[in-house]
Amino acid sequence: MTRLQKLDDYRYLIPKSFREGMNVEGLIFASPELINAIENDLTLMQVANVATLPGLVGRSLAMPDAHQGYGFAIGGVAAADIHKGVVSAGGVGFDINCGVRLLRSDLHLGEVKPKLDALLDQMFRDIPCGTGKKGIVGGLSYEELDRVLERGAHWAVENGYGDAEDLLHIEESGRIPNADPNKVSRRAKERGRDQLGTLGSGNHFVEIQFVSEVFDEEAAKAFVLFTDQIVVLIHTGSRGLGHQVCTDYLEIMQDAMRKYKITIVDRQLACVPIQSP
Repeated sequence: MTRLQKLDDYRYLIPKSFREGMNVEGLIFASPELINAIENDLTLMQVANVATLPGLVGRSLAMPDAHQGYGFAIGGVAAADIHKGVVSAGGVGFDINCGVRLLRSDLHLGEVKPKLDALLDQMFRDIPCGTGKKGIVGGLSYEELDRVLERGAHWAVENGYGDAEDLLHIEESGRIPNADPNKVSRRAKERGRDQLGTLGSGNHFVEIQFVSEVFDEEAAKAFVLFTDQIVVLIHTGSRGLGHQVCTDYLEIMQDAMRKYKITIVDRQLACVPIQSP
């Protein structure tokens, strides 16, 4: 097996000779420190596995947050030709639309640091976190959950969990056009309807942070950020509902691959042609 080829200080190439069946090369964006961590799990192999999928355009990519995932590495990115390529549920992931969001405050480090222990205790009381935890918004009817799935962040604003201005700062204004709750199974809804407003487990977190250094004064001014400012970083996702949606569609795709005569090197990369029903 051919190893990585270092292109420069922050890019590492996985050649097609890395494993049999690669249709395109892999490319990892990482510092020397990060690449050492990446090489200690299955990330490289997962990037190479993705490169075996049919119809990819360009390279199979891994971002600087790359680590071992399901089928795709976490932080894995691949583009497929709309006519010849495939779509994979594993590429979307078990945590649909997970991401991070930074909330800024007007507080300074000196104000918060003496009260940090009390603040953390209060956050643990107020924020439901961990496996199976129910949220203060939980217990929704299936009909109301359908409205959540259809309207996204607009539902949150309409029900007092946000301001209209928030929608201006969210991709797609926090709602995907033509979202169809009928495509989500009853089991997925059952798993998710008590979990709205929860943080989750695994690598999900809420962190109190501060701005240690400003590198771009103009950009910082645009985002109203300043040195020693307290900010809150949040990482969460779609919880049990999203996990079940991915599970459901992986099973559908695994059955459909026989019809399209697609073979894969990892069952978690189950896929179907983009043009298929």
